[in-house]
Amino acid sequence: MSLNKAFTIFGGTGDLTFRKLMPAQYNMTAANAEEAQSRIIIIGRRDYTTEQYCELVRDWVKKFARLPYEEKTFEVFAKRISYFKMDISDLNEYARLSEYYTAENIDDHVFYLAVAPKFFGVIASGLKAVKEASLGKVILEKPFGEDLESAKELNKQLETFFPAENIYRIDHYLGKEMVRNIQTIRFTNPIFANLWNSQYIESVQISAFEDLGIGTRGGYYDTSGALKDMVQNHLFQILSIVAMEWPEQFSTTAMHDAQLRVLRALRPVEDVRDSLVLGQYKGYRQEKSVPTDSTTETYAALRLFIDNERWWNTPFYIRTGKKLRCREMQIAIVFRQTFISAPRNILIIKIQPNEGVHLQFNVKTPGDTDEITQAKMDFSQSSSISSRINTPEAYERLITACIKGERSWFSQWDQIETSWDYIEHLKDLYRWDKLPVFTYEQGSYGPAEADNLLKRFGDEWVF
Repeated sequence: MSLNKAFTIFGGTGDLTFRKLMPAQYNMTAANAEEAQSRIIIIGRRDYTTEQYCELVRDWVKKFARLPYEEKTFEVFAKRISYFKMDISDLNEYARLSEYYTAENIDDHVFYLAVAPKFFGVIASGLKAVKEASLGKVILEKPFGEDLESAKELNKQLETFFPAENIYRIDHYLGKEMVRNIQTIRFTNPIFANLWNSQYIESVQISAFEDLGIGTRGGYYDTSGALKDMVQNHLFQILSIVAMEWPEQFSTTAMHDAQLRVLRALRPVEDVRDSLVLGQYKGYRQEKSVPTDSTTETYAALRLFIDNERWWNTPFYIRTGKKLRCREMQIAIVFRQTFISAPRNILIIKIQPNEGVHLQFNVKTPGDTDEITQAKMDFSQSSSISSRINTPEAYERLITACIKGERSWFSQWDQIETSWDYIEHLKDLYRWDKLPVFTYEQGSYGPAEADNLLKRFGDEWVF
């Protein structure tokens, strides 16, 4: 273990840390990853000893770790952990944290801010009292601000302390295996690479369904909603990966520039009725910490266009929502018909919970007939036990990338700023036109108005 290196988690007693970050660190320890050689410093307000904290972590690791729990491995993992009690909102406490680092000879830092955005600036200010902290790296959880103005202020605060290249804005969707696979599927297969444009593709659909509601997150979610919680960050990032031009080289800079060009090419909306439907599931207003007159959307469906040569007039449909029929995330590439009676070819990239690729294509119906039927080919990556065991989970992959200094799969500030600007303007148009937030039944596919949005233009959702 490298005693001078520390991976410090602010918000170390929160749900994200227990469910994702600590199981990821355990997996890295079990895999003998080089990046699992640092100390893990847990910052929290609760009155735990390190031993008590490790006992809590043990149960979460057993439940959520990708790799099997083994007592010897956990003992090695637990030796990396130290619990440090402090109030992160009290700037005076950071001098004590600095003294702790000095006493432990820790001077090489990665800080993970697993806290609400309102604490990002406070922590950055507090870390000014910590020796060598400004030379470290910082990982931020979304959302990156509550709106464009607050996001700009937050970025300014962080960049006055940390160098821009040391700020890692994590989007765990970008660490998912099939999101990472999009480029390989598209660029290394001529049957797709040569057809990946508006001449052959009729529409692109990105769907992110959740079957759960907001749980105990009512206070946060009601100030956010589906557009800010999912579309502005996760789904716009995926859209930019699907639609980007072939980078001259797969470097951090080239990837970033290609994605940014897509986001900046999003066509300004003229008639919001043709571009956006918002919904709210029945019973949302009875959720804990939600106002009884809330108009916050728990569902959003969008019809967007990218104004460039490759995608001219090809609609990109995005939908996401809570309390829907299933938990499912996928990208559907709908190819144009060769003639009117032939069903469309459809390529589906399944991201979660099942991972894989599904292709629908046309064949002649067996027998003495010229009728066409659809054949389906499936590659199910998640059906393979070895694939599940050997594939790092998103947080493992992104923590490792940060430690190595690989920035390709992290959101950059100009991408975030562009996305915020587009979404805020879209939501303003919806509000100015006094359009309703439609209710929908729990366990459904969302409001019927989202289906009608596509039907008006001769399209339909793939599922």
